[in-house]
Amino acid sequence: MRRFTTLAAAVLCLTQLPAGAVLAAETMKLTDMHICCGGCTKGILKAVEGLTAVKVTVDQDAEEATIVADDKAAGIKALKAIAAAGYHASIDGKTIDMENAPAGKVTRLTVSNAHNCCGACTTAIKGAIKTVAGVEADTCKPKQAEFVIEGNFEAKAVVEALAKAGFHVSVK
Repeated sequence: MRRFTTLAAAVLCLTQLPAGAVLAAETMKLTDMHICCGGCTKGILKAVEGLTAVKVTVDQDAEEATIVADDKAAGIKALKAIAAAGYHASIDGKTIDMENAPAGKVTRLTVSNAHNCCGACTTAIKGAIKTVAGVEADTCKPKQAEFVIEGNFEAKAVVEALAKAGFHVSVK
């Protein structure tokens, strides 16, 4: 089973409400995340810092986070902030595709916005990248959110592998 659906579909699903609908509290359980250390936990909490109408808790041992929001809009805002901070997750057991990779094979891909706070994050990123056929090299180092991947590989496959490992990235 593919681990991915489109982010647009997930956001659309969460935002489609009839006009004048009363919004109830929303709880979203984020699973399949990469939360290997206190730095990862702090990164998630920092991402939602200052957001109103939302509370996020992180369970580092389970590699999960829970968003409790006053309404769907606040929950979506928190979800987008966590993704923007470089974290990928399944929501309430459903996988999300936040892919933004070009279709087809590439020889070089610059990846940015990866949450990469420590050596364990780097090891997980490099491990995910190595699963993609045709990848020959990468420049990923600890505490760097941007790196280059080279070889002859499907760009989308790299983004999918990173998402499966719990990392949301942007590509250039």
